[in-house]
Order: sequence, then C-alpha cells, then structure tokens
Amino acid sequence: MTFADLHHGPHPLLLPNAWDVASALAFAEAGFPAVGTTSFGVSAAVGTPDAGRTSRRATEELVRRLSALPAYVTADLEDCYSDDPAEVADFVALLADTNLAGINIEDSTFGELTTPAAHAAKVTAIKAATPDVFVNARVETYWLNQDATVEATLDRARAYVDAGADGIFVPGATEPDVLERLASALPLPLNVLAVPGLSLERLGELGVRRVSTGSLPYRAAIDAAVAVATAVRDGGATPSATPYPQAQARLERYAQRGGDQR
Repeated sequence: MTFADLHHGPHPLLLPNAWDVASALAFAEAGFPAVGTTSFGVSAAVGTPDAGRTSRRATEELVRRLSALPAYVTADLEDCYSDDPAEVADFVALLADTNLAGINIEDSTFGELTTPAAHAAKVTAIKAATPDVFVNARVETYWLNQDATVEATLDRARAYVDAGADGIFVPGATEPDVLERLASALPLPLNVLAVPGLSLERLGELGVRRVSTGSLPYRAAIDAAVAVATAVRDGGATPSATPYPQAQARLERYAQRGGDQR
C-alpha cells in the first residue's frame, strides 16, 4: 500500500503531526501508518513564529532525521519558503532523497493569500521534479478568513487540481455542509484539520479523506509538561508517563534502523 492509497481506505486517514523525532516515533509505534510534521511545532521548538519562512532549516533537518521512521512521512513546508517555483521544486527534490512521501504547501505568504496562479505554478514545478511526492495543496481561505466562501475556495482548489496536486487541504473549514460541498466538488482527496464534535466516521460520511491533527498535539504536550511541573511544585498528583526504559528502548530501536540522519 502506498501513501496515496491510504487516502482511499474505508475511513479517513488520520494523520498525527510531530514536531521532533521522539513525537514521530511515538506516533509510529502507536500504529499510525503515516506521520506529518507541523510547521507550528517545528517553528515553536526553535523559538520562532509560524508561517514566517523561518522553519526551513529545522524542517529539513527533522525530515532527514525521520528517514528511518517505520511510517510514511509527509512534511508541512509552509509556502515552501520561496516565491520562485524552480527554487521550491529544488527544495522538495532535496527532501525527496529521504523517506519523504508527501508535502503540504500553502497558498499564502506572511499571512496573506497569494494568487492561485502563483501557487499553481509551484505545484506544477514540484510535480515535474518529484512526481512520486504526494502534493497536498493547502487552501488558506478559511484559515485566514480571506475569501472564506465555498466558491472562492473551490476556484483556488480547482487551479491546484489542474496543476497536478494529489490532494486538497482546507484547514479552518469546519461546518458539515461546507465540508460536504467541498468534498463532492473535488476529484481529489479532501484533507481537513480535526473538527471538535465531528468524529472520523462522520467526517468520512461528509466525504473527507484525510484528517490532520495539526499543531494540537504539540500545544497539548506543552500544556501537559507545565501541568507536571506545576503538580510537583504544588504537591499535586503527578500523571503517569511512559517509563524511561521503554522510551529509551524506542530510541535505541530507531538508532539501529539508521536514524539520526543529517
């Protein structure tokens, strides 16, 4: 089964998003067949805001470190860190030498929507250089609340379909009727973020084929870490955690598979 095949199973593909090797390993060993990266988590881990073209180096390093992950890897590349389609394609080709199965690339830069033609040119260039990489074209209309209508979103998505994208990602779209209209109008798998109150089964009924956790696991992990420290400080009950020997063994198995590639 290929990474693309995972989008056509009986249920939507649930894609957990990791921010480092340890989180990716934990997701893989929990049985998830594919793991994504989160640009927010990767950026935050090195102390920079998301969506500012600052995560390129950290993302490249993480993707290389994940080359031995026992799961498909797809990378969140923001807008792919350049306005030049050739530079974008070269960067994806550089990453494609690793275990990279797919990418997300968004049609906004520094918080503003780009033109559909500009984004479509990036998609076309990537597919020409690396045809086996699954390109998930991200439509930012609902996420940024700019042109946040079904019609405008579909206009953009169709341009990316024509450019050769393999999937369409519409983060921020949450209303069932909107999701159903998007899914029914698109010939490619529709990806959305997890929606509170809508189960995977329900999202599948609406036509969604992939559900990403985005930065939620990273943000929840930070909250959990603070809760542990606060409990110790205040004399509260500390939560259970993976035992050190088990966590260490997970890293040792990864190293034996050839992990920590740089």
